Amino acid sequence: MPTSQRSGEPHRPKNILTREQQNSPYLSMFTHFRDELDEHHDRRERVIKASRDITALSKKMIFTVQRAREPFSPLPTSLSKEYETRFNQIQNIISTASPDLQEISTYRYARQISGGIQEYIEAVAFHHYLTTGKLIPLSAVQQSVKSLIEITPGDYILGIFDLVGEMMRFSITMIATRGGGGKDEKVVKALRDLRELRLEFESLDTTLGGGSGLLGKEVKKKLSVMKTCVEKVEMAVCGVIVRGSERPEGWIPDLTETVGGGIGRTDRIYEDE
Repeated sequence: MPTSQRSGEPHRPKNILTREQQNSPYLSMFTHFRDELDEHHDRRERVIKASRDITALSKKMIFTVQRAREPFSPLPTSLSKEYETRFNQIQNIISTASPDLQEISTYRYARQISGGIQEYIEAVAFHHYLTTGKLIPLSAVQQSVKSLIEITPGDYILGIFDLVGEMMRFSITMIATRGGGGKDEKVVKALRDLRELRLEFESLDTTLGGGSGLLGKEVKKKLSVMKTCVEKVEMAVCGVIVRGSERPEGWIPDLTETVGGGIGRTDRIYEDE
């Protein structure tokens, strides 16, 4: 039942403002607040979508690089073209999202774009390492996005943490398929680089500012995973060296095995992650 109107007061739809309300100095102020909030939510959703798209394409870039079989040399033409296609798609997304990440919005939406940027850094760093044998510097990552968005040192560090996992996967595959173990110079270099990264990460000081920031929390979580990744490569190399004399020359493990352990079980590496 509709509520009764006061006697003598005409019926008025709720969306029609009275003259007093129209002349109120607060109306324009709160209308401006409403428009600002709507704009903020729309911008935030665009940034979140861009981050998700960058993450998806970056993972495809990583999968492409993982298919390479000759480390520390240029990718085969087919893989290089596929990588460049994904890379250019990410550049287009970054170019579109750039206007929403300028000035104060750089910091306002840093958390929303951070996941995609970390995945992108992991992808370009993995590609750079596998083709040159070196760690990509922060300045090179910033140049790769043409300074359209800011690449923070925190995102760079967290992206390199994730790089260790991809280096571990490629190293295990390399050990399994090449079978050289400690005698293979490229396997030795990969293990040496992983150990050097572990040493640098373990000495990383995240206590500045009280250690309560996002970087400190993320580093603490990723540090143990990083150590486990390096230990897996160490165990794989050790297994080849120790048991190498038991295997005939030119031996290569059956990567299709579904039982047993050792370096032939590459699927176990992914299950542990």
